[in-house]
Amino acid sequence: MMDSFLLVLKDGVLSFFLYAVIAVFAQNAIFTRALGVSRLIKLVDDPTMDTLIFSGLLAVIQVISCSLGYFINDFLSARIISLRFFVRPTILLLCTIVAFFVVYVGIMLYSKKFKSKTAHNILKVLPMATFNCCVLGTLLITVTQNYDLLETVSFAIGSSVGYFMAVLLVTEGQRTLKNRNIPQSFKGLPANLIYIGILALAIYGFTGNIPVF
Repeated sequence: MMDSFLLVLKDGVLSFFLYAVIAVFAQNAIFTRALGVSRLIKLVDDPTMDTLIFSGLLAVIQVISCSLGYFINDFLSARIISLRFFVRPTILLLCTIVAFFVVYVGIMLYSKKFKSKTAHNILKVLPMATFNCCVLGTLLITVTQNYDLLETVSFAIGSSVGYFMAVLLVTEGQRTLKNRNIPQSFKGLPANLIYIGILALAIYGFTGNIPVF
């Protein structure tokens, strides 16, 4: 019995890390899926925005919404097969809204209990970390790929970590892109988009491409 439990636990841990690594690298939300690129650029350019707070909220929102999406999709698959694809977009949006209010209530309770002034700053970031295509895209991927609950949670966490890494890479790239040798017409947003495109091509190498003739 103990050996069976350890074997299941080992398989679960390996599955968790496998899908988390896939989400961080091979299926990076920014570089492979192009989810939340506009939000990324705004986040990098805004010095008042705390990247760690944003990424932490993004992770919590994605875990909650993707978990809800998993259970609801499983329920619909067993009962409303013919209508599942029509109601799915609305259901996914509702999952995101529910996740938003769950986190919002948690922050409010935390601020009342500990009288924390940082709660106000966190609440200002919460809408940006919730209502973006990175959250909706990750939720859609986990549902359409029919991941189980463990794979869903690990993919959601991995997507958040991948987004955070993308922010760090683009932030570091912006320092290099301030080089005076860059033509004036390419400075700013054009240079950033070219830089992100090159990184996307590099990350895309993890997934590969099968040509269709």
